[in-house]
Amino acid sequence: MRPEKIDPADLKTHQVGPVSILFGYENGKYPYGNSLIVTGSRQAAIIDPSLGVVARKDVLPSIDMVIHSHVHEDHIAGTHLFHGVPWHAHSMDALGLESIEGLMKIYGTPSGPEYDEFRQEIETSFYYPKGGEVQPFDEGHVFDLGDVTVKVLHTPGHTRGHCCFLIEWDEDLANKLVYLGDIELTGFGPYYGDAWSDLNHFEESIDRLKHVDAGWWLTFHHKGLIEGRDTFLAMLDQFESMIQDRESRLLEFIKEPRSMAEIIDHRFVYRPGQTGFLIDEIERRSMGMHLDRLIEKGHVRFSGGAYQEIVS
Repeated sequence: MRPEKIDPADLKTHQVGPVSILFGYENGKYPYGNSLIVTGSRQAAIIDPSLGVVARKDVLPSIDMVIHSHVHEDHIAGTHLFHGVPWHAHSMDALGLESIEGLMKIYGTPSGPEYDEFRQEIETSFYYPKGGEVQPFDEGHVFDLGDVTVKVLHTPGHTRGHCCFLIEWDEDLANKLVYLGDIELTGFGPYYGDAWSDLNHFEESIDRLKHVDAGWWLTFHHKGLIEGRDTFLAMLDQFESMIQDRESRLLEFIKEPRSMAEIIDHRFVYRPGQTGFLIDEIERRSMGMHLDRLIEKGHVRFSGGAYQEIVS
């Protein structure tokens, strides 16, 4: 469904203090997402303007800056609407806003027809923004909007520059919201299938979030708004468990020697038999990270073009 075909009246909006949550179509199901506007006494910022923001383009308030949790196509689809204000992204992801070539480098899509198709989709269906003023930020940076702050929590893994944001409007725990970006708490589990993804960093980022206090949590996709830290932590544990689930299934599969091609075909990230755009490449990268660390720990050997569990 193209964004211009959606009636903005059909898209839900929810207010938590100074945070206006602009829910995407079907609660932010990809390619849509849940964006947010944070309004202080001096400035207003929009975070991760999605296709749902494009659908609302005629009813948006005045915006002073755009802040990105990371640079992926679905998180920048509405950025082109905000020329004339700064576009902010972590310094490790900023090149994805500076040029389409930079964004393609983040994905690491191999050259060929799939690269060309994906690039064209980003430029057209996701309105790749051009010519904006890109301002990088780093860990701990605070955007002071006036009586409301947005603090950067660098949480790499999904991309090198992926960040969560702690939004505070007073000291009460109930008046703090953490925007989680693509640490999305779904049953699919963590996604670390791009060239700029990192499994170990993703686990470290998940652990970091376990020590953050807030009353509200918001994901870009699917789960949406979550109230209460205990509920969030239970969902985060379930989300994290998918990493170990994949690794356990991988070890079971390689009790016998298996080539990378066999591992890819078996499917550990996606459902067995599932095919589609770049799925083989995502399986290759994701399982390659698991295999690398299993080899480093002495649990797996690679010999004769095949991987096999070492049974002590």
